[in-house]
Amino acid sequence: MNIAGLCQRVIVTIGAQASMHEAAVLMRDEHVGSLVVTDTGNASRVVGVLTDRDLAIEFLAREAGNEEDIRVGELASGALVAVPGTASILEAVAAMDDCGVRRLLVTGDEGRIVGIVSAEDLLDTIAAELDGLARALRSGIDRETAEVDADRLAGYPPMFLLDALVAPST
Repeated sequence: MNIAGLCQRVIVTIGAQASMHEAAVLMRDEHVGSLVVTDTGNASRVVGVLTDRDLAIEFLAREAGNEEDIRVGELASGALVAVPGTASILEAVAAMDDCGVRRLLVTGDEGRIVGIVSAEDLLDTIAAELDGLARALRSGIDRETAEVDADRLAGYPPMFLLDALVAPST
């Protein structure tokens, strides 16, 4: 499976000059953990990614002061990390590892962003594949056990308990 098949196709954007409060409200309303930050003058130009972690660690943990003056573009990660939609899960994991990020932009044929994929998305996919493999292994073991038990029992005559069996006294 390639990344284009599992990335989130809904990309929520915010302008670089938006306030951090606007970003937090947008994340809450859209139920997302990251926003793609665009150039205020050119909404098709991506300048960074702002994550819920950026809000918690870089913004809320600051000492009290001029929080109202801080704009999204100031805290958004400007190091954009992307993989093509044709990338494999292993390639996406390697990109996350190499760049120290938890989310990747996913690009289409012309370099346009077509989605975003998170470490959680990758974990869900890998876990589902491992679950399928575990079920296949269990099914094979169950089948082999049933065949062995059937072969083993075929050579023995049936056995019955005596009607007069006495239970041991306690």
